[in-house]
Amino acid sequence: MKKKVISCCLVAALLIGGFMGIDRFQPEERSISIVNARAEPSEKETGLKLNAKAAVLMDAASGKILFAQDAHKRLPPASVTKVMTMLLILEACEDGKISMKDTVTISERAASMGGSQMYMEPGEQHTVEELLMGVAMVSANDGCVALAEHLAGSVEMFVERMNQRARQLEMKDTNFVNTNGLPVANHYTSAYDIAIMSRHLLRFPKTKEWFTRWQATIKVGLPGKEKEFGLTNTNRLIKQYSGAIGVKTGFTQDAGYCLSGAAERGGTRLVAVILGCKTSKIRFAEISKMFDYGFANYESVKIGEKGKLQKSIRIQKGAPAKITAVLEEEKSVLVKKGKKGSVKTKIKMDSTMRPPIKKGQQVGELVVYQDGTEIGRFPMVAAEKAKKASIKDLYIQMMRKII
Repeated sequence: MKKKVISCCLVAALLIGGFMGIDRFQPEERSISIVNARAEPSEKETGLKLNAKAAVLMDAASGKILFAQDAHKRLPPASVTKVMTMLLILEACEDGKISMKDTVTISERAASMGGSQMYMEPGEQHTVEELLMGVAMVSANDGCVALAEHLAGSVEMFVERMNQRARQLEMKDTNFVNTNGLPVANHYTSAYDIAIMSRHLLRFPKTKEWFTRWQATIKVGLPGKEKEFGLTNTNRLIKQYSGAIGVKTGFTQDAGYCLSGAAERGGTRLVAVILGCKTSKIRFAEISKMFDYGFANYESVKIGEKGKLQKSIRIQKGAPAKITAVLEEEKSVLVKKGKKGSVKTKIKMDSTMRPPIKKGQQVGELVVYQDGTEIGRFPMVAAEKAKKASIKDLYIQMMRKII
């Protein structure tokens, strides 16, 4: 009898008491940060001097800059523009707004594009995936316009989304005017900004398949008049550099020869961008120098796998009373060769989170240190949801503790 009275008093105290915990992490504020990610080692520090108007070398996993040469200079990007076009389409597929299997009807406007193209006719139809492959492999201007119209209704509306996404990604030296990079006034970006959007594009596994494929064949033409059209990849880097996995070439008289490239070796993935080269041979040679430098001097350290790095967290007045926090996605950090052992991690949680908690809401951070100095933070998120506990929930929880 005495135990029952005590338990009832304790439950009443819980129900009457206010919330004392501080919710430090809001779902809208994902604290993904890499310390000194924008620090830009120069020619003096790296020994690199490239024959180009601008260049940058970035670690794909963290966004850390390993080399920069006029990385924020605003320049015309030519067809490297299409990195953003592809990114928006793939993100729309990921969000369920469109599907890779959607049928796209080619408009008069799309079919009228010059330059690199798939030579499609008005009225013919292709899937989103076929058009993306055409953009990735042969830099199809007509494919870009068709995809833009399919997602946004018009090229103009799609370009607005391109610029909006650029702002979200903090691409501060970018302004898009079209989807494909054909010469037009006020259309510019920077080597640094291109590296940012290329890094985000590469998180989609399908892109590696397209970017590393040398040749493919698709059918083009109106029904009953289809013919085979060969696609040959414009990016010779995938043939010339061991580990190359993309990304996008570009050329106009104004922009010169440009390239956003990516390569991976031994778990380390690097993104390199070079703009304004005088010849195609120079752009491939110079970007290879950046990759050689990166792979010779740095290596990746995996700090946790998606969903596998876990920690329990108590939810005050929540049902359930505890949830599991997990690493949002696989993470690694880049360190100088031979420094893997200097990397340590620590999970920092808010032990007094208040309900309701949504699945996927940030509830803590994985903090990474090298030689005792913080070098990065990554979100830990809720693996399940927790609602505000009812009187019945609280009573049951209390009785379980007593028993």
